[in-house]
Amino acid sequence: MSSCSTRCKLGFVKFAQTIFKLITGTLSKDKIEDELEMTMVCHRPEGLEQLEAQTNFTKRELQVLYRGFKNECPSGVVNEETFKQIYAQFFPHGDASTYAHYLFNAFDTTQTGSVKFEDFVTALSILLRGTVHEKLRWTFNLYDINKDGYINKEEMIDIVKAIYDMMGKYTYPVLKEDTPRQHVDIFFQKMDKNKDGIVTLDEFLESCQEDDNIMRSLQLFQNVM
Repeated sequence: MSSCSTRCKLGFVKFAQTIFKLITGTLSKDKIEDELEMTMVCHRPEGLEQLEAQTNFTKRELQVLYRGFKNECPSGVVNEETFKQIYAQFFPHGDASTYAHYLFNAFDTTQTGSVKFEDFVTALSILLRGTVHEKLRWTFNLYDINKDGYINKEEMIDIVKAIYDMMGKYTYPVLKEDTPRQHVDIFFQKMDKNKDGIVTLDEFLESCQEDDNIMRSLQLFQNVM
């Protein structure tokens, strides 16, 4: 592996660890100050102020995230293979490759095969600090695998199965092979209001916000993002 590839991989591990701190609330203001003092930000994304205005991150948080993303990976982008390798480290007992593929496509909004810092931070802002409505719209896009504006039952099954595969054999209680389909059958029936075999964005938003069971399930799935 080249030195650039090695640095890129290490950089994304650090980046993912910083994301975890943000999720758990352990990235305090003092901690941010310490990290910034330890390593100067040698490069900054163009339009940092614009990103601050467009996301729910502060300027200092963006600087920390950017340092983890860019300073260790000079190319400034991540491809799907690297994304899968990094994601797999957080789920060593399962197979995260399929879910990482779907998640990567959700981050890669322009479908270029690579994800820039701006793509990452915009999505993370929604997932970590967005409104319920914003999170649900993002989740709909994740489940809409073929990007036709609708979710069909097979797409939902594919995503749910990928999540179960990622969690691995240590899932408790132990899941049966047909569990993903059974799970989807129940929720898809509730979401498909007009019984036309597809779920629209409006149906998805309405169903999730009126059914606590669906919302709780989605919140559990969002924890593995």
